Amino acid sequence: MAAPRGSVFTKNDYAYVELRDRILTGVLPAGSVLPQGRLAQEIGVSTTPLREAVRRLAAEGLILLEAHRDARVAEVTAAEARHLYEVRASVDPLAASLAASRRTDEDLEQLHRAEADLRPLGGNATLDALIAHREFHRSIYRASGNPLLVDILERLWDKADRYRMVALETRRDSEEDSRRVAKEHRQIAAAVESGDADAAAQAMRVHIDKSLGRRAIAALEAGDSRA
Repeated sequence: MAAPRGSVFTKNDYAYVELRDRILTGVLPAGSVLPQGRLAQEIGVSTTPLREAVRRLAAEGLILLEAHRDARVAEVTAAEARHLYEVRASVDPLAASLAASRRTDEDLEQLHRAEADLRPLGGNATLDALIAHREFHRSIYRASGNPLLVDILERLWDKADRYRMVALETRRDSEEDSRRVAKEHRQIAAAVESGDADAAAQAMRVHIDKSLGRRAIAALEAGDSRA
């Protein structure tokens, strides 16, 4: 799982976050070999924390580790983008429904803080904006009260982050997109707060259907058709 910003305390965590950011932003392109010695120097850590970061990212599917071969950044594919979307289209609404049924006052406080921190994913979108988006969804996952579901969704989010970047590289959110997404977030939060499980699930379903993950599928399939 991604370490939240501001909570990196160890060299291992620092190396993990730095290496992950380089993969997500395309500084280390899909399919490229990881120059681990050089990366350790650039990040400012020894090779031991760097190797641990590589192992963690391999477990998340962002890096490929094969016997007797160099570590490589995993490729992005239309098939994986679609698989991620199909699973999230089922489990995210479930999490929202459970959150509406089980949320506590503390859960609602965290949800309100996360909603207030959201930033548009427009022309100047940054990783911090994506992280804020994740924190909003994470607050709903945690409110579900189902640790197994939270773990599944966190892992899915880790794998889906690169596809969000693919979508944003293809087309940044317009002002209309930003207004729509903000409205969807308000509707999800309001349904969770009111305790309306059906409305929360439906609002989340609509949000996932128009998500960056869905946009990434179209972009990658278009690329495949031109190949």
